[in-house]
Amino acid sequence: MTRRPTPSQHIQSDSAVLEKVKITRPPRYSVWMLNDDFTPMEFVVEVLQIVFQLDPALSQRLMWEIHTKGKSRCGIYSYDIATTKAKKAMELATEAGHPLRCIVEKENRAT
Repeated sequence: MTRRPTPSQHIQSDSAVLEKVKITRPPRYSVWMLNDDFTPMEFVVEVLQIVFQLDPALSQRLMWEIHTKGKSRCGIYSYDIATTKAKKAMELATEAGHPLRCIVEKENRAT
C-alpha cells in the first residue's frame, strides 16, 4: 500500500519550489522621435501632447531638443505601449502629410 503525503508535506515541497522562482522586471523600451527638415515644429509639439500626453512646456522643450540634437526620447514604456505610441505618432504624421519618424529601442538595465 502506498502512503499518501500529509498536507504539511505538500506545503513544504510547494514552498521549496516557490523559493527558487526569480521574478524579474519586464524590459522597458524608449520611444525616440527623430528630426527631419519638413515636419513643422508646431505639429511635433501637438503630437507630443496628444500621443505621449506631455504638458505644453515639456512638449516645447522636447521639440527643441529634437530640432537641435536630431532626436529626443519621448517616453519609456513596455514594448507593446512603446510600439503603439510610435505607430500612432507616425500615423498622425502620415495623415497630415509629414515624414515624422519614431523609433523604439530597448532600454539598458543600467538606466
